Amino acid sequence: MIKSMTAFAKVSHTLDTLTVEMTVRAYNSRSLDFSIYLPETCQGFEDEIKKIMGQLHTRGRIEIRATLTDQSLDQDLFEVDMIKAKAYYKALKTVRETLSLSGDIALESVLGAKQVIVAAKPEVNMALLRSALCETTRAAAQAIDRMRKSEGDNLYQDLTRRISDIEQRMAGIEEQARTIPEVYKARLKERLVLLTAEDGDFFDPVRLAQETAILADKSDVSEEIVRVHSHIKMFREVMDENESQGRKLNFLIQEFNREFNTIGSKAGNAALSHAVVDLKSELEKIREQVQNIE
Repeated sequence: MIKSMTAFAKVSHTLDTLTVEMTVRAYNSRSLDFSIYLPETCQGFEDEIKKIMGQLHTRGRIEIRATLTDQSLDQDLFEVDMIKAKAYYKALKTVRETLSLSGDIALESVLGAKQVIVAAKPEVNMALLRSALCETTRAAAQAIDRMRKSEGDNLYQDLTRRISDIEQRMAGIEEQARTIPEVYKARLKERLVLLTAEDGDFFDPVRLAQETAILADKSDVSEEIVRVHSHIKMFREVMDENESQGRKLNFLIQEFNREFNTIGSKAGNAALSHAVVDLKSELEKIREQVQNIE
């Protein structure tokens, strides 16, 4: 099954008081690369996130962004530093007694001291955080995998159509290729007639046949055509494999291109040359699509 390397997914998972929201974007890449952006409290779980994602994805650059909401942090948001409060109160009493001041020391005076009332730093339940983060990652990995498969189905249909088009075009190439020896023979004969006419001699039919045979052998593209059909067969087989096919298909495209170049270099007429150009144009479209395959 073909899977695309480009996809997007956004998931949210709540466990007890923790809610993790995760956004995942996947892009083309030769290998499996990660860009992970996590809250500070979650950064210790980055390797686990990579491991979970790697179970379903083998290629692509995967960008992960996560946010964390902990409802338990809405309770007891502030706490009193009693040691500082007592010390500050004691200092105020000393000032009052030393300066013989009257009046009571007001609560507001003590609370106005810096760092007496501070924001609470409740302990994060790391086991709960790990579970919530891992569950969210699994859901995100599955969501992105579904999208990549869906896009892969579209790629499969497009590539199937294009490879069939190349197969049909090859029938015309084969027909044109049969005329190559005759084309070279006619050209050689014209050249010999011209040369012998200038010298006043007649050309040797046996020598013409020999030279024609040599040219025919050099211009024969039957092996290239056979290899192209073999590549077409393998291309279809690879597309139906369960494992990652992107690298194999990219290699086959290089092989296609090599055969098309050879056929083009042996082309004996403009029609065949144009047909090869059309083949290479279609092959380039396939190559662009294959770049998106995992």
